[in-house]
Amino acid sequence: MLNASSDPILMEVKDQIQPVTADLLRSIFVTEAEVPVEFALPQDVHQKEYLSNGFMKAWNGPSHEVYSPVALAQPDGSYARKLIGTYPVCTEKEALEALDAAVAAYDNGRGAWPTMGVDGRIKCVERFTQKIIAQKDIVVKLIMWEIGKSYADSVKEFDRTVEYIYATIDALKNLDRQSSRFEIEQGIVAQVRRSPLGVVLCMGPFNYPLNETFTTLIPALIMGNTILFKPPKHGTLLFYPLLEAFRDSFPEGVVNTIYGRGHAIVPALMQSGKVNVLTLIGASKVADELKKLHPKVNRLRAILGLDAKNAAIITQHADLKLAVEETVLGALSFNGQRCTALKIAFVHRSKVDAFLELLTQAVSKLKYGMPWEKGVSLTPLPEPHKPAYLNECIEDAQAHGAKVVNPGGGTAFESFVYPAILYPVNEKMKLYREEQFGPIIPVVAFDDLEEPIQYLIESTHGQQVSVFSQYASEIASLIDPLVNQVSRVNINCQCQRGPDAFPFTGRKDSAEGTLSVVDALRSFSIRSLVATKFNENNKQLLNQIVSEEQSNFLSTKFIF
Repeated sequence: MLNASSDPILMEVKDQIQPVTADLLRSIFVTEAEVPVEFALPQDVHQKEYLSNGFMKAWNGPSHEVYSPVALAQPDGSYARKLIGTYPVCTEKEALEALDAAVAAYDNGRGAWPTMGVDGRIKCVERFTQKIIAQKDIVVKLIMWEIGKSYADSVKEFDRTVEYIYATIDALKNLDRQSSRFEIEQGIVAQVRRSPLGVVLCMGPFNYPLNETFTTLIPALIMGNTILFKPPKHGTLLFYPLLEAFRDSFPEGVVNTIYGRGHAIVPALMQSGKVNVLTLIGASKVADELKKLHPKVNRLRAILGLDAKNAAIITQHADLKLAVEETVLGALSFNGQRCTALKIAFVHRSKVDAFLELLTQAVSKLKYGMPWEKGVSLTPLPEPHKPAYLNECIEDAQAHGAKVVNPGGGTAFESFVYPAILYPVNEKMKLYREEQFGPIIPVVAFDDLEEPIQYLIESTHGQQVSVFSQYASEIASLIDPLVNQVSRVNINCQCQRGPDAFPFTGRKDSAEGTLSVVDALRSFSIRSLVATKFNENNKQLLNQIVSEEQSNFLSTKFIF
């Protein structure tokens, strides 16, 4: 399969690895009675209402059945994905009504929410946060059951989301403090603050349905915009326990939810021209199509997190043990279903055999099983079509000369696919360019560093890259060309989004706009100022407005 490694110990380790078989994978799927009580949903979640214009509106129309990626063993020996609930399949009519509610609540910038003082909006968000914390248990379980994320990682996602909200509040306080004074330049006195943009259409991803959705929704909301929110296709039900918190924490029409088939309801929203900001974390093709539907594209602001094909470059001077540890984390955390995942590895030819052996060993040690199991790393996949697509990618690679390196790599049963390491990967294969968004690690051997650099230059993606080397001069030679191809160069570590204080964006087709705790506040607002000539009459006018607190915008109030 590979050239013999120079290290016989590594070959011996590989020979001792038990191949993963379909029978082994079958054994991880249990009966419903075997699901631990503490991780079971108390009951199915059948959502028969949605939030629009400040009210929970009843829905008696068609509903979409939500099946968990966790398939349960049946008495007849078959396996079936567990039905965990339903949610409304609303129509264009309900979507446009929700849009009109958001438009009315914004009221051309004159609504209660966009004109509210920053301290007032902060109090509303703080109230909302306390209410969602009370729903933590059910939301965490729904994350686990809806998308197959491990229970431990589902808890982390919820906790990180709460931390992000509080960090956003602190960042807005700092931003407002910096604006709580007048500036005098060339005889003009002015106060510069940030104002909202209007109606925001917010659509999040399934892989981090709560956290990544809220990294756009919360900053958009707290800056005074009104929200039209469509939950992701996988990871919809987990928002249901939060709808009353939205309703009770914000003025009517400020937050509105829309449900239904995206292709059936979203085009009309964009064609209306009433959406001021599109925020989408998903596919670049979808984003392109939606933007084109807007009648006044120049008025539309887009904050987008899109496709990525992040590469790892393992040089001849890399610490292989470290490179493998970070590659496994980067490529297989949440089964590789992350935009920041490492999706292709370029390894210097002199190191490739040893790298593959160590990588095979590391992958074999990952625990696979059901999401509630302690220490589990690999879990079932939420997208029903994903196992077939991943198999298609593997077969395509094999047809063009690659082999599955690790024993049992690519073996699938029901919704579970065991990770596959593929080598040697070349430009003829789908995996060379396509974002697989799943547990496959394509490995490419290179002789000259110019090869991976050229790959990134030619790529339509430009989010991040990871560089592994112990030579400062070698790292430096890669940093300068790569920072102009991607938005983040990671040295001797995996690609990642955090910390949330750092900017998160991408070049080319990978993103539009920048997100971080502070950048997001700026992305969903615009700098506005009130200015006048600095003379005695105007000074008295400004002092009166400020001292009598006649304006929420024109104010020197200092928020602690």
